[in-house]
Amino acid sequence: MRVKGAKSSSAMTHRSLTLIGVLGLLAPAVSLFSHAAESRWQPLFDGRSLAGWHAVNDVTFETHEDCIRLVRGMGWLRTERRYGDFILEFECCPLVENYDSGLYFRAGLDGKPWPDGGWQVNLRHDMLGGLVKGYSAKVPARTPGVPVGQWVKLRLVVKGSTASLDVDGERAWEFDQLDAERGYLGIQAEDRAFDFRNIRLLEL
Repeated sequence: MRVKGAKSSSAMTHRSLTLIGVLGLLAPAVSLFSHAAESRWQPLFDGRSLAGWHAVNDVTFETHEDCIRLVRGMGWLRTERRYGDFILEFECCPLVENYDSGLYFRAGLDGKPWPDGGWQVNLRHDMLGGLVKGYSAKVPARTPGVPVGQWVKLRLVVKGSTASLDVDGERAWEFDQLDAERGYLGIQAEDRAFDFRNIRLLEL
């Protein structure tokens, strides 16, 4: 007597075992790849000092409980290095009402109190996440402002003439008309207190 499907079931079992074996062989390679990618991330803040950063114009930045704290002033805090293509992740938290700040990228040194023509991710209470160049909005903000005291996470990807921003894991915008190849990263000071933490960068 022939049992229909017996051969098919055996073949399926063999294929399943083969697939499991292949996945078992791939798992260490995937783990090594993930570890290698993770190891390329650079912390831009050591949690204790402002090493690697430089205050520009009349501003006060301090370290406070593993954060860079923007205290007061009109100017910006910039990195000592310039960057081209990168992924930048950071968290920020406004400490006062009607807050206003920003994250500069590919910025130059000319200009006072802020860099002339620098690209900026806006961190203003009613324009959170918008893209600005100099004083001109290039991509309007679509992200609602957060309450004072609430953390928000941003992920900025810059490559060639393109940039994209995610806010708390949601895509905010994509843009393809950047005109600067390299420049400084910086935190804008507009006399409104902010905390920044978990600042890290992956060069592409």
